[in-house]
Amino acid sequence: ANRKSKIENIMGDWIGLIFFLLIPVGIFVGLKLLGRKRTSTEQEFEQRASQSGSLLGAGLNALNGMLNPGEAKGKEAITEVKKGRYNKKQGVGKDIGEDFEEDK
Repeated sequence: ANRKSKIENIMGDWIGLIFFLLIPVGIFVGLKLLGRKRTSTEQEFEQRASQSGSLLGAGLNALNGMLNPGEAKGKEAITEVKKGRYNKKQGVGKDIGEDFEEDK
């Protein structure tokens, strides 16, 4: 029984050693794969660059709208003033499609 436990201890040590050696090797290989340069045409590069910028901008605008709802109302009011649809008495913009005498 004593000999079997020694073999189990040695096997457990080897398994642990292999495990801890595979972790850094796996990390190194994964980072090498992620760090590879991708070959792409100039058109593909420009398309990806324009999409990523617009997606990032859209995401930041959405986040800002959630964190600062008053600014969103202000932007809406400015847009409606520029279009001539802002009702000064009520402080709200007219809905698109509503018929008012002034719009006709």
